[in-house]
Amino acid sequence: MVQDIKTGTTTVGLIYDSGVVLAADQRASMGHIAYDDESEKVYRITSNLAVTNAGNVGDSLTIIRFLKSHARLYELERNEKMTAKAATTFISNILNGNRHYPYIVQLIIGGYNGKASLFDLTPYGGILERDKFAVSGSGTEQALNTLDLGYKKNMTEKEAITLCIKAIESGKRRDLYSGGVSSTVFIINEKGVQQIQKEKIDSIIKEVAIKL
Repeated sequence: MVQDIKTGTTTVGLIYDSGVVLAADQRASMGHIAYDDESEKVYRITSNLAVTNAGNVGDSLTIIRFLKSHARLYELERNEKMTAKAATTFISNILNGNRHYPYIVQLIIGGYNGKASLFDLTPYGGILERDKFAVSGSGTEQALNTLDLGYKKNMTEKEAITLCIKAIESGKRRDLYSGGVSSTVFIINEKGVQQIQKEKIDSIIKEVAIKL
């Protein structure tokens, strides 16, 4: 009998005073095997949108390709950038339309169109708009606890990045399926989508590791 291979991850999204932070661990797992420790799980969709993926890698990448192509078409037809809400609605329709043969994914979508937006999508197309933070993957419990304890309104960019990395590190420490050599972190604000350099992330990881 063919069995589905369990995969896992820890991904988070967080709204701060002037944008959104998206972060993820870097371990790709197949069952009990740590298959890759430098896997990217946060993707730039447009200059104002990014998404994290948790679940089946093939399903996630298919959905992300759909979203990237639709976002380009959206901008050509409307002469405006796609919002996070529009992107979420589009993916929700795809997931719900395939609920009998579902895509095994859980996505967090972050965007900036004059203000920060953050959405959480379930595998069957359920939409959850978040005004603080969102978490997905097998390390959810550990990361959620860290965010609950550390989140505050109007956090600075540095505070938000540090808290997201701390949440990812909590997942990596206690969840067997989360890990990797570092973490991936993107920020989305009025300047667009920017990836944080690995050197800066690793420096923060050393700092938060002392406190965990």
